[in-house]
Amino acid sequence: MTHPAYGILRPVTDTASVLLCNNPGIMTLDGTNTWVLRGPGSAEMVIVDPGPDDDEHIDRLAALGTISLVLISHKHEDHTGGIDKIVDRTGAVVRSVGSGFLRGLGGPLSDGEVIDAAGLRITVMATPGHTADSLSFLVDDARGKRSTGRGPVLTADTVLGRGTTVIDDEDGSLTQYLDSLRRLQGLGPRVVLPGHGPDLEDLEAVTTLYLSHREERLDQVRQALRELGEDATARQVVEHVYTDVDQKLWDAAEKSVRAQMDYLRT
Repeated sequence: MTHPAYGILRPVTDTASVLLCNNPGIMTLDGTNTWVLRGPGSAEMVIVDPGPDDDEHIDRLAALGTISLVLISHKHEDHTGGIDKIVDRTGAVVRSVGSGFLRGLGGPLSDGEVIDAAGLRITVMATPGHTADSLSFLVDDARGKRSTGRGPVLTADTVLGRGTTVIDDEDGSLTQYLDSLRRLQGLGPRVVLPGHGPDLEDLEAVTTLYLSHREERLDQVRQALRELGEDATARQVVEHVYTDVDQKLWDAAEKSVRAQMDYLRT
């Protein structure tokens, strides 16, 4: 069945709406969430993650109006593949951590940077772990609502709307990921706007659950290594530990187990 949200811009907060891309999969859940940010009365928009190289999705984004800035949460193609097409259609500046995704004169993003755009104040927060370049974005009304401390947080793939995050086996790090979860947890009960899956009401609660789940898995991996031997492969550990997970997800789980084993061996 086709997801009912495909092709529809859905308002989530006063300043954030989401356009769900039709690219469902094991790693993308229902598809990639492209977030559209606009402050009250602003004629411009900020896009977070244009999504994959998908003409229909990019056309819908470009038709929304004036896009002045595109922010990239991390390097994965399901978030970045549409960069050049959105730039071709809108002329927007694209900013990211890595230089490979920069377009225009905005320059690379840095932790703690505050961006004033589209009537909003957006704070960049480094949250590495899923990938080395992973970012989250805190959104506050530029007219002063920052004092409430409860603006939404775009968490990309660091905190998903459903399920758990895979640690990239190229440059991800479980140590960094746990630190990032604790940093997000410290922001309190803000609305979560994830890169995949539904929005969530309480960042503090969901990060607490994420941290608890990671500790449980680490305990299970420790036990598996005791039973299987320290020379056990990541796949053997997956087959031993992830019996509660659909086998279709075992390849993805193997990446996380490899990260867990590296973490335990350091």
